Amino acid sequence: MNHKDLFDLTGKVALVTGASRGIGESVARTLAAYGAHVIVSSRKIEGCEAVASSIREHGGKAEAFACHIGEMDQIDNAWEYIESTHGKLDILVNNAATNPHFGPIETTDVSAFQKTVDVNIRGYFFMCSKAAQLMKKSGGGSIINVASVNGVSPGHFQGIYSITKASVISMTKAFAKELGQQNIRVNALLPGLTDTKFASALTTNDAIKKQALMHIPMNRMAEPDEMAGTVLYLASGASSYTTGTCINVDGGYLTM
Repeated sequence: MNHKDLFDLTGKVALVTGASRGIGESVARTLAAYGAHVIVSSRKIEGCEAVASSIREHGGKAEAFACHIGEMDQIDNAWEYIESTHGKLDILVNNAATNPHFGPIETTDVSAFQKTVDVNIRGYFFMCSKAAQLMKKSGGGSIINVASVNGVSPGHFQGIYSITKASVISMTKAFAKELGQQNIRVNALLPGLTDTKFASALTTNDAIKKQALMHIPMNRMAEPDEMAGTVLYLASGASSYTTGTCINVDGGYLTM
């Protein structure tokens, strides 16, 4: 392989969920910048199209497709569309997630529990499964699951979310172990505190933010763009012998 082409994604088709903003948007823009045709997906088509059209305006290849991964019929529809339209998928970035409960773990109600599990565990699992089935037909691919440092060290008042992210870490290793012989690599990104709307309960509360920064050696939050480079590495040929790995991008948080 030409070292200059290590990160080249020309001719690859990538699906990024939760891509209308935050980490997902940054990932979608980065994959497109390196040549991939990106399917920008999230619950609402308007946000997806805004990102996809911006990518196209800057010379990239992108399209929008609405999919709520907490709904099984929408997952099925997405994969039917991808196979019928593109005939393959090379890269899946499972980034969509939910965290409806921020508070004491024992006060988590059944609705918040079920919603979090449906999206963060069931959704990720069946997105991986569908991707694997399609990737096998074309000789392989790369799946990147966006987990969280909370899956290793549970976040305060983020109990059920942390539990589901620990499941994503285990899920990543289980899929990697079974799919390796099919040339399908499965890895996880573990973001630390990142300045996104999703994390606003943490980033907009000065007391919580100050407490969090005390445990981050780099003493700052990440920007969403700082997650995209790791995803690019895992999506590209640069990581051709990397599978079952969980990469912390956390400013050193998990070293404390």
